Amino acid sequence: MRTVRVGAGQGFYGDTPAGALDVARNGDVAYICFDALAELTMAILQKDRMRNPEGGYTRDLPPFMRLLLPVARERGIRLITNAGGMNPAGAAAAVRGVARDLGMHELRVATVSGDDLTSRLDELRDAGAALDHLDTGASINDVRSRVVFAVAYLGARPVVEALRQDADVVVTGRVADASLFVAPMVHELGWAWDDWDRLAAGTVLGHLMECSGQATGGNFSGDWWDVPDLDRVGYPVAEVREDGTALLTKPHGSGGRVSVDTVKEQLLYEVLDPRTYMNPDVVADFTSAKLRDVEPDVVEVSGVSGSARPDALKVIAGYLDGWMGTAMIGYSWPDAEAKARRAAVLIDKLAQRAGLEPLEQLVEVVGVDSLHGDAATRDDQVNEVMLRVAARFQSEEEAARFPRVAMPLALNGPPFIGGSGSPGGPRALLGVWPSLVARELVEPHVTVDVQPAGVTT
Repeated sequence: MRTVRVGAGQGFYGDTPAGALDVARNGDVAYICFDALAELTMAILQKDRMRNPEGGYTRDLPPFMRLLLPVARERGIRLITNAGGMNPAGAAAAVRGVARDLGMHELRVATVSGDDLTSRLDELRDAGAALDHLDTGASINDVRSRVVFAVAYLGARPVVEALRQDADVVVTGRVADASLFVAPMVHELGWAWDDWDRLAAGTVLGHLMECSGQATGGNFSGDWWDVPDLDRVGYPVAEVREDGTALLTKPHGSGGRVSVDTVKEQLLYEVLDPRTYMNPDVVADFTSAKLRDVEPDVVEVSGVSGSARPDALKVIAGYLDGWMGTAMIGYSWPDAEAKARRAAVLIDKLAQRAGLEPLEQLVEVVGVDSLHGDAATRDDQVNEVMLRVAARFQSEEEAARFPRVAMPLALNGPPFIGGSGSPGGPRALLGVWPSLVARELVEPHVTVDVQPAGVTT
């Protein structure tokens, strides 16, 4: 029975390259897949591109490639990443540049494009795509004039095409997280595009691997204190069989833990309905998966079933949604929390006096309720807290003025220990608009371009 070994190299923009290097050196893999994107990441990358049209891809992609390409080339490992973000062509050019610097002029780099719908929104609406808000049903007309980007979640098919064209590195935009991992399985094991159970098995495995160390002991809520060597946690490696069953493990000698318990936590991570997990390639039933510890740090995954893929693709649009100004002040024992809450009231009054009316506002007492709000367990007294008041305004000028209204409290309010305004100044805010679009309006526009690193045009 044919098998393929696929490793995880990244779980988010800003992840360490150490896990990917360990997989490359000690994971005995043929492919490493890097998931760099999330809705927040797309917004960050769009802001980058608004500042610099040549940006829009993750800035850690070139240093990742500089570290990994020598090992990958030596061992015949192919790399797949969605770090292209809002500019996959620019990202692929950057990878080719790194390869040339390393003397790898024959390295074949693929660019997968066509997920970016920003310039096509009106065309799509004319073709019958309503693009209503997926959760509220609101019309995109409400924000259309403020939309700055829109991307569709593509599936594995264009990545498989890039691999078929002998790409050594595949750079994509918004390809769905799990689909990055499904692609090498389809390519190597010959799965059909309507083999729903095997595609569902690949999607489950991709979901288990997309968050790097989160399936191998990271963020584990069980006996996390006993998970060994989290300073060098091993990233997941899956040995996938032709029938869709697989062994999930990590590089030999690495830290962390692979067990049914660590895997189950990741299986349910970011899942709304585990019976109907919608991916561009298939609808997977996560409840059908059978997990079994077969030896230390090896879990067998089997029994996954699936059904036909959705007719529509998910689309995420980002729209300008005002500016944020932030005031922060620290308060110490005694009565630290009471001081902070009184200061928040005073900031409201000072803002009103200054003619500032936030569109919305968030008050946090960091150290007491910054994560769980009123559900947090509180002690009678805490040693110190930071008051954080974040407010959204229509204009950048209002957001810039907001932190200054709190400055008089340095001498005029409750006794304090220190404070600051908005770190880095006012911040532009992007709202997220989820919707659906028929796949036949998107997929014919998807392109795969494979170029050797020596090609500079």
